[in-house]
Amino acid sequence: MKEKENDPKTGGRRSAIVFLVLAWATAACIVAQIFLAGVAVFTDPSYWYHHRIFVHLFEWLPVFMLVAALVGKLPKSLRWQSAALVALVFIQYVTANVGNLGAVHPVIAAVMFWLSLTAAREAAKRVRG
Repeated sequence: MKEKENDPKTGGRRSAIVFLVLAWATAACIVAQIFLAGVAVFTDPSYWYHHRIFVHLFEWLPVFMLVAALVGKLPKSLRWQSAALVALVFIQYVTANVGNLGAVHPVIAAVMFWLSLTAAREAAKRVRG
């Protein structure tokens, strides 16, 4: 018998809840990261240290989102969105360290924020049924 996605009797619902929490946490961390960059630019450049360190506290959240999406057999859209976030984290490291590519660094942060919100909203629909 084939298990239905998001059936409360399967791991799909639990995975969707875990995914939802991770997606909202990712969005919140991105906001905090953008705030730290803003403080560094407009108030005190020593906050660049906090900006560089803070990413290490949440860079793995999209990986955990992807794992939850795969394990819970969540929709392909959630798998792709979390995989895209994983790739964008990697690209952020590249843009932060390769010359003029830094100009797109904040744009990618905005895309990551939007993508994490989109994933959270879709996961919330799955959790509600």
